Amino acid sequence: MMAFKPSVVAKWWLVLLGLAFLVSCSDAPKQIRFSGDTMGTTYSIALYSKDPRHTQAEIQKKVETVLAQVNAQMSTYDPDSELSRFNRHESTQPVVISRALERVIGRALAISEQTDGLLDVTVGPLVNLWGFGPQAKPEQVPTAEELEAVRDYVGYRKLRIENHQLTKAHPKVYVDLSTIAKGYGVDRVAYLLDDLEITQYLIEIGGEIRTRGGKPDGQPWRLAVEKPVSTERSIQEIVSFNEGALATSGDYRNFYEENGRRYSHIINPLTAEPIQHNLVSVSVYTDDCMSADAYATALLVMGTEQAKAFVEKHQLAALLVYKTDDGFGEWVSPAFEPLLSEQ
Repeated sequence: MMAFKPSVVAKWWLVLLGLAFLVSCSDAPKQIRFSGDTMGTTYSIALYSKDPRHTQAEIQKKVETVLAQVNAQMSTYDPDSELSRFNRHESTQPVVISRALERVIGRALAISEQTDGLLDVTVGPLVNLWGFGPQAKPEQVPTAEELEAVRDYVGYRKLRIENHQLTKAHPKVYVDLSTIAKGYGVDRVAYLLDDLEITQYLIEIGGEIRTRGGKPDGQPWRLAVEKPVSTERSIQEIVSFNEGALATSGDYRNFYEENGRRYSHIINPLTAEPIQHNLVSVSVYTDDCMSADAYATALLVMGTEQAKAFVEKHQLAALLVYKTDDGFGEWVSPAFEPLLSEQ
């Protein structure tokens, strides 16, 4: 069952340039590749192993068990998930939560604090009000009064974690982890493959990626970053790396227009409105995919100049793509530049 909203972030194409290679030695690691559906989007995995116990069927079964568990904990589209039950709990009494949910919400709140609230997992009611949630597009743009009413229970400071318990400051606070849960799912699969002693892999869920070990021929994993246009599929950049996590966020796939104005699904929690600036795609490289996922969203909300300043201050590895009068421009942080060096 697909429990998450279909992915609306910019996709990292799994071009995997040079992934297939000729095996000439009998003891060379075998390549295993498989894919499937999860979290309202798709996943794909490529790995190499010499262990005869590592079969596609067995590994895929274990991977899908892990992904089903993440869905059961963090989906807002599964009414029986742990998160859905918490959202239905219209009380300010604390609720004991799983360690996994505590870890993800805790990381989201830490990045919310670091970004002055521009990442906010309580923004779901605003997303729904603007027509990008499970409900259909509204017949008209929300009024100032409707927005103000929702803002009474939106804000990351209305959530608190203490003693493995999650508490709402307002009974109607609603948590949506779509800005971080796919990245966490990628990390959970990586931990599984690590436990299986698989040391060369690439994991992708809805465009969020984590790798380890490069390829057996000594070459890094190579991927294409999509150009942020909704009318075609084309390449903006090629990135190469052996180990790490990449996530990207964009506003060019999920939007609507009304009275000549474009409304993006990316909502600024501080203004309660869709973003209105020229930054259209952000890609972030970190050690873990959960953090990369969250930072990519927060930076996209900021806009180009504020995002540049934040990236420089915190020494992040990031690629920003922004609209110009004649196309697109890009800004690459010093920490991201090595990923582009092997084209």
